[in-house]
Amino acid sequence: MVAAVRTVLGDIAPGELGICDAHDHLFLRSPMLPGQELADQESAAGRLRAFHALGGRAVVQWTPHGMGRGAGALAELSRATGTHVVAATGLHQAAHYPPELLDRIRDDLAALFVAELTEGIGTTGVRAGLIKVAGAFHTLDAHARLTMTAAAGAHHRTGAPIAVHLELGTAALDVLELLCGELGVPPHRVILGHLGRSPDGAVQREAARAGAFLAFDGPSRANHATDWRLPEELAELAGAGFTGQLLLGGDTTVPETPGMPFLLRRLRPRLEEVLGAEAMETVLVANPARAFAFVAPVEGGSPPGP
Repeated sequence: MVAAVRTVLGDIAPGELGICDAHDHLFLRSPMLPGQELADQESAAGRLRAFHALGGRAVVQWTPHGMGRGAGALAELSRATGTHVVAATGLHQAAHYPPELLDRIRDDLAALFVAELTEGIGTTGVRAGLIKVAGAFHTLDAHARLTMTAAAGAHHRTGAPIAVHLELGTAALDVLELLCGELGVPPHRVILGHLGRSPDGAVQREAARAGAFLAFDGPSRANHATDWRLPEELAELAGAGFTGQLLLGGDTTVPETPGMPFLLRRLRPRLEEVLGAEAMETVLVANPARAFAFVAPVEGGSPPGP
């Protein structure tokens, strides 16, 4: 079988993905963000068109189950804008959900994730292309362990990559110990998000040495060490030989976030000054094509390494 990236319009060859925003949101709803929902389809279309006009060709939406993913709308937007979109299954932290929803689904999460990856999200027929889960601040609580265990099970059945929200950039090594050390997920199938929010170079290098992909996302987020530390963080990682594991994303979570267009209009030129154009091509094109491509395993085994 040939590796493919699973988009909302179907599977594509990894080489077709193009310049990719590796972590973003077109639609998002959470009780943690009251009145700041991303729910307007025309606004989402405008962001996609602006991103496409700057050369962007793919967006990976990390919005998981039960948070207003807009799966059907994602397919419409992908067709209308000519932009590849990858949707997610999985679960965020428990605080983002009504308790009754979690009570209803927690007993068979792995089956839910597998169904959304292989059959479709709800009645839309749109299949997810990754599994999103989340840690807690400097630890993995019971909910995180439950969802990550289910994600690992779904990975072993489908080969899908697992993307992890690190709360304020913390607990990266705890995540790898659980997913890879205990649950047998190959490190190159794990994408660690928000690493720039806790700019600890030692942790970043250890996670990179383990083989995981490192996602630096959320540019220009207030009160986060994002843009101003990002060039030196990426330069240090690239200098240590980890260019092939770096990803960039806009992580648009509220309407005011600069998001997708900013990633290419402002951030890319700034990073090219430090890393060079060739390295940025790797980060924006080659790395996402590897990170989000998968082959369904044979008899429950994980897919081979890159």
